[in-house]
Amino acid sequence: MPTREDLRNVAIVAHVDHGKTTLVDAMLWQSGAFREGSDVNNRVMDSMDLEREKGITILAKNTGVRHIRPDGTGVTINIIDTPGHADFGGEVERGLEMVDGVVLLIDASEGPLPQTRFVLRKALAKNLPIIVVVNKVDRPDARISAVVEETYDLFMDLIDDDAAHVLDFPIVYASAKAGRASMTQPDDGGMPDSPNLEPLFDALMEHIPAPVYEEGEVLQAHVTNLDASPYLGRLALCRIVSGELRRGQQVAWCKGDGSIQNVKLTELLMTEALDRVPAEKAGPGDIVAIAGIPEIMIGETLSDPENPKPLPLIHVDEPSISMTIGINTSPLAGQSGKNLTARLVKARLDQELVGNVSIRVNPTERPDTWEVQGRGELQLAILVEMMRRESFELTVGKPQVVTKLVDGKVHEPIERLTIDIPEEFVGVVTQLMGLRRGRMEMMVNHGTGWVRMEFIIPARGLIGFRTEFLTETRGTGIMHHVGEGYEPWAGDFRTRPTGSLVADRQGVVTAYALFNLQERGTMFVSPGMEVYEGMIVGENPRAEDMDVNPAKEKKLTNVRSSTGDELERLIPAKQMSMEQALEFCAGDECLEVTPSAVRIRKVTLNGNDRAKERNRAKRN
Repeated sequence: MPTREDLRNVAIVAHVDHGKTTLVDAMLWQSGAFREGSDVNNRVMDSMDLEREKGITILAKNTGVRHIRPDGTGVTINIIDTPGHADFGGEVERGLEMVDGVVLLIDASEGPLPQTRFVLRKALAKNLPIIVVVNKVDRPDARISAVVEETYDLFMDLIDDDAAHVLDFPIVYASAKAGRASMTQPDDGGMPDSPNLEPLFDALMEHIPAPVYEEGEVLQAHVTNLDASPYLGRLALCRIVSGELRRGQQVAWCKGDGSIQNVKLTELLMTEALDRVPAEKAGPGDIVAIAGIPEIMIGETLSDPENPKPLPLIHVDEPSISMTIGINTSPLAGQSGKNLTARLVKARLDQELVGNVSIRVNPTERPDTWEVQGRGELQLAILVEMMRRESFELTVGKPQVVTKLVDGKVHEPIERLTIDIPEEFVGVVTQLMGLRRGRMEMMVNHGTGWVRMEFIIPARGLIGFRTEFLTETRGTGIMHHVGEGYEPWAGDFRTRPTGSLVADRQGVVTAYALFNLQERGTMFVSPGMEVYEGMIVGENPRAEDMDVNPAKEKKLTNVRSSTGDELERLIPAKQMSMEQALEFCAGDECLEVTPSAVRIRKVTLNGNDRAKERNRAKRN
């Protein structure tokens, strides 16, 4: 079959923070995508504000670099930069639909981690050839040989007996930050012997196959992503499987519901470095953006009007975590946001469904609240944070796991959790895992004072675990997890041992009240902040909730004190991010999210109503 020798399509996949986006930066620089001396940000592919703030990739993006071979011929390498966090696995699965091979990046110190297993499993399921890049070989704590052995073990774990040929993968040793790569293994902590990334480009040319197509086959272009342009409207990113696309061409739009409609393409764009440039035509294997179909969706196909042949829809893993999102119902609603109504919230959630294949939105009993399902807490928290920055005010429920019935029995999602901790914390972490029904699969002591432990644990056991884990390990522990499937319901367990300090009235917080309350627990509010009945103002070390008055004022008298007012020393309030606040929530608590504040509150604000609910629960 004929091939496109002037083209390579490759996805770079790895665990979070193993250096994917940094490697793409170096490839762009060394291929001449930026002129000498130009002012370009680090991690240029992380274009969203949230991506830059959190230091992670959230959306899969593509770029194109031009590589000149030794014989002088040019080859276009389309690179898909994918997220490394398990919660954004839908972006990885979508990116793998566009490529013919995978570069698997592994940290030379940390080795393969849960998301490495996840992305490798997806690549092997699609029979994609794999190039392993051991990155950060210049780290002082690099252990290159051991990481290579662990990588072989991971491959052995994931392949069948008849797929032994997969183990014959090339290994490139690289320092993405320095822009250097080598096919020969350097010493631990040493630099690759090549001054640039040429060995990596050579490996891509040799081991990533050129796109294959059939002569005379009808047009088939698969929509794998969506974008928007202020001038062109919705853009559909397509991988052309066969045939040819031209600007202004009439094509058959094969919709997800099975219907077919003839439409005209108003614009055809191809990616060069970070820019989309107009093109007259594109052929098999090309990754293009097309405009002119305002309602096109991910997974649909563009084909020949005379003989339309739709491709299969893109399948992604099922959501495992859900939470409710609705309008803000607190007494302070409407003070800082502009988008307050149920109609606007629903329209925004529907908009998210268009470009995010791993999100589901279901109705609830209330007309102003919806259940949003996703891959994990971080993915849902990112959605809420984006809505908050768009001036929405929301009430967000505590994350719950999405269960399913198998043979009449309830099954819940489970996670593979990898923990790196100093060895003195092994006992306390094992105890924490036992309380959450976690079972140990592996424990390795590297002999450096650090231990790696691997657990299989119910997904609900990880809700609220990160904060407690960091507290117990004095902030030194590192944890990563990825979905592992479903198992029968493991039974009930208590995940949060502390209670809440709940405001019993509306008012403004006073220093006098906090001075007396800070002995009761950890405070979340500072003097001058507004509170209302049912709002959580602190954490009670004991298991039960306590109603308190944070707005209490000192009574003034006309009796002069000889010493005057004593200086009241206040402990600074604990500041929590959106993810930490979601983790903190108990079953009867939720978040009030506005552009100016994130407040934790009780679902039922009135204290008497909460007492009746507790008594009813005890009787039942």
